[in-house]
Amino acid sequence: MGSTASGNNGTWRNWGGNVVARPAREVAPASVEELAEAVRRAAEDGLQVKAVGSGHSFTSIASTDGLLIRPHLLTGIRHVDREAMTVTVEAGTPLKRLNVALAREGLSLTNMGDIMEQTVSGAVSTGTHGTGRDSGSIAAQIRALELVTADGSVLTCSEEENPEVFAAARIGLGALGVVTAITFAVEPVFLLTAREEPMPLDRVLADFDELWAENEHFEFYWFPHTGSTTTKRNNRSAGPERPVPRLKGWFEDEFLSNGVFQVANWVGRAVPAAVPAIARISGSALSARTYTDIPYKVFTSPRRVRFVEMEYAVPREAVVGALHELRALIDRSGLRISFPVEVRTAPADDITLSTASGRDSAYIAVHMFRGTPYQRYFTAAERIFTAHEGRPHWGKVHTRDAEYLSEMYPRFGEFTALRDRLDPDRRFQNAYLRRVLGA
Repeated sequence: MGSTASGNNGTWRNWGGNVVARPAREVAPASVEELAEAVRRAAEDGLQVKAVGSGHSFTSIASTDGLLIRPHLLTGIRHVDREAMTVTVEAGTPLKRLNVALAREGLSLTNMGDIMEQTVSGAVSTGTHGTGRDSGSIAAQIRALELVTADGSVLTCSEEENPEVFAAARIGLGALGVVTAITFAVEPVFLLTAREEPMPLDRVLADFDELWAENEHFEFYWFPHTGSTTTKRNNRSAGPERPVPRLKGWFEDEFLSNGVFQVANWVGRAVPAAVPAIARISGSALSARTYTDIPYKVFTSPRRVRFVEMEYAVPREAVVGALHELRALIDRSGLRISFPVEVRTAPADDITLSTASGRDSAYIAVHMFRGTPYQRYFTAAERIFTAHEGRPHWGKVHTRDAEYLSEMYPRFGEFTALRDRLDPDRRFQNAYLRRVLGA
């Protein structure tokens, strides 16, 4: 899921293909000092600055016509502190590489999202999350971070050092500086048992609170035009390790979930009337399975079919009502939706602009196959989500602005005041940040 860029004309495109940028210049610094110098030189030349990771955001959060920083040379683990149980990692490190390296050390993150192609800095800066009853987003596991600010200085922050920056910069949207290193809390590697099985949507919605309460990590995928879901329950296990057999894993995760699903979406895009039938087949294609493995092999899965996505966090107690409304919308609208709707949860956290800041949250994600018109579906879904005080994922399609967001985030003014102090000249500004944070 890497970003794409043309070396011939300097055009950068995101993974979803819905954002294009033409930066004036690009740099790939090999050290924090080189990055800081690039920021200072951009200021001298009057260029705004953005850093980009894998390009997996569906918003233009990393888009710029100024200086584009690619951190792919800033990779690897700086330090493992077994006494404090932390690991400090360079900002451009892909989550996949971090997870593999931690496993070699006998360590693991507590929770993670469902893909691992993003860089660590891109993932935390946009609020990437998985699902969890008690464990939060990737950013909620941060214990310290380092960033280059607008004047080219290097700032470190934690609960003890620059705590007001730490409170905000864990999900900083690229508005406070360029993150160069992150220190995560880790724990000894453990085992998770995943139980994946089909379940009728009506049952999932009726029993949602119970399913959430009884499982450390619960999520489900609902296939529009059907009453079918696939549920996934992940819980810690004493073992033994029983991974998915290699051939079975390839058949289900690669052949069916990616290869066949890709073809089905091509057909649905060409013949929209066929989508409900395709959805019924997709909803029944995967059988139940149970397996036990180390965390990143359970939490994550390959996602090779390209799409565009909108996701909102609503108060957890509002999710069932919002899903009933979304189902009714799809049924009466004539929309043809070939991608499942994904539902996850997160506990309240204390990060200033986290979508779970101050409240237990549930996430509803809607997707459309790349190249398929998505505006009508997303606009209608967004009306439902905002009626339930939804907070949009910072890296996924939405139309909300600073006026709306300042009402949804009690500490919004705290973040913008810190931005005024750290970046008074808006060195890290772009059109997206101007919309969501104000001028």
